[in-house]
Amino acid sequence: MELWILFGTFVGLLLIGTPVAFCLGIASFATVLYLGLPPVVVFQRLNSGVSVFALMAIPFFIYAGDLMVRGDIARRLVALAGALVGHIRGGLGQVNILASVMFGGVSGSAAADASAVGGLMVPQMRERGYGADYAVNITVVGAIIALMLPPSHNMIIYSISAGGKISIADLFTAGIVPGLILALSLMVAAWFVAKRRGYPTEAFPGRKALGRLFLNAVPGLIMILIIFGGVRSGIFTASESSNIAVVYALVVTVFLYRTMTFSEFVEATKGAVRTTAMVLMVIGCAAAFGWLLAFEKVPTRLISALQDFSDNPIVILLLINVLLLVLGTFMDMSPLIVICTPIFLPVAQAFGVDPVHFGVILVLNLGIGLCTPPVGAVLFVGCAVGKVPIAAVMKSIWPFYFAAFGTLMLVTYIPALSLWLPGVFH
Repeated sequence: MELWILFGTFVGLLLIGTPVAFCLGIASFATVLYLGLPPVVVFQRLNSGVSVFALMAIPFFIYAGDLMVRGDIARRLVALAGALVGHIRGGLGQVNILASVMFGGVSGSAAADASAVGGLMVPQMRERGYGADYAVNITVVGAIIALMLPPSHNMIIYSISAGGKISIADLFTAGIVPGLILALSLMVAAWFVAKRRGYPTEAFPGRKALGRLFLNAVPGLIMILIIFGGVRSGIFTASESSNIAVVYALVVTVFLYRTMTFSEFVEATKGAVRTTAMVLMVIGCAAAFGWLLAFEKVPTRLISALQDFSDNPIVILLLINVLLLVLGTFMDMSPLIVICTPIFLPVAQAFGVDPVHFGVILVLNLGIGLCTPPVGAVLFVGCAVGKVPIAAVMKSIWPFYFAAFGTLMLVTYIPALSLWLPGVFH
């Protein structure tokens, strides 16, 4: 009965439009009351959920990404991407995807990627004769790449949700190859769609222009090396890395590029504070929700049920992926990671899946959910930037969905794609 109250309250509040954090908190509170436990348990779990030192990395990575967006870093990365791949069929579409790779390695946020890269690329693509739906499709699905690359704060949330026992450096490293495979698969899909629609290519600017654009973009690219290299080598932790990223972003945008005005600095600070408050509120309430799931032994019951259904790891992983894809259409990514990790990670481990590998599967899977209605946050951002109705985008987004889903299946069933690179550094 208590599980009916927990999930029933949560779903009921979600359906009437209650913010996710409040859905989680109120459902947890109602269940605790039914169980006869002290109500203070909910607040204790909420507090313990956000009182984790590793979470300090999240607000600073968010802040660094916002500073980069407002400080002209994104535009320079897009210009470099244009010189590198603009001559391939579907020119600006290919540029959009490569720019997502570069900017994703700086921001680690899909929403920031869609906003920054989309804001630069979608208007240009429309002016050059590309369909608005095509431009938004690429922007939205390409933004998932940012989730796979350092400094993905969702990888940090997964590590914390798993009890802090999984190395953040390993997770950062494990996402790189799958992220690049996702980018390649999306570029192939973009090429086929562009060929069918007859979209143009861009002229190659020449080696001198390419070199000049590369030099202009070097400070932004160095940010990637600082974040990944520092954490991976053990010079500093992920939390320390995030602070260094903020200082570096300020130095580059204020003193080197001189593009950061005081008003933009204030807006970036406010934006980072708002985003951080929302993320941490969701994480805290989801921690209380997750504790109740563990208290009711939901992971154990689920393992038993799945073992009764099948003992084939291939079937079990497919079922988990389908469940996560469905859940991802109704909830945002951060709360789902906090809720689903303690439920599905023990199941995956019971069937021999490495926890680092499972983290990559989880983040990629839920990233696809960000592009799916009715609660696709990145889909909403892309449609707002492109000023295109969601219904129009959904009619033609399928080639890119299939590319992302194909990548998910490859990553799921070929563990080496995730585990090879971390193994190199051990």
